Amino acid sequence: MTGQDASSESNSVSSAPIDFDRLDLIRDRFATDERFTQIVDQPEFASERLVCVYDTRFYPSSVQNARVEIVWFENGDFSLHYYENHVEGTFDHRWDRHPSDHNARDHIHPGPDAPTPGDDSSHPSDWRDVLSMALAEIEARQRAFWDG
Repeated sequence: MTGQDASSESNSVSSAPIDFDRLDLIRDRFATDERFTQIVDQPEFASERLVCVYDTRFYPSSVQNARVEIVWFENGDFSLHYYENHVEGTFDHRWDRHPSDHNARDHIHPGPDAPTPGDDSSHPSDWRDVLSMALAEIEARQRAFWDG
């Protein structure tokens, strides 16, 4: 887990302060979730983030590791960044809500390479629904590795 890539922009995507209380709630909730083997609160490489590492049993051996990095702001802006490190490359997908000169406030930077600009989208207003939406999409991707 290096986190030294394009996700570094997340600390500047919103003018609002980081909502550490919300990150604490998410950390507490995910700490008991069997999907994750490690929850890293405010890692050295990104002190504004919560990094949640997925259990590798959800992936074929070609996926070395996967994680979702979460940044939440006090005004409701957020960035959820999902990464997979593969033997031969990476998969990168991001759900965002923040002011942008390249997209609408709600947008997605779709996998496999999370391009900018991304796709304008709409996200639920409640933060719990936003997390559920993103986790459901990640779960669908995990299942697709094993289907057919």
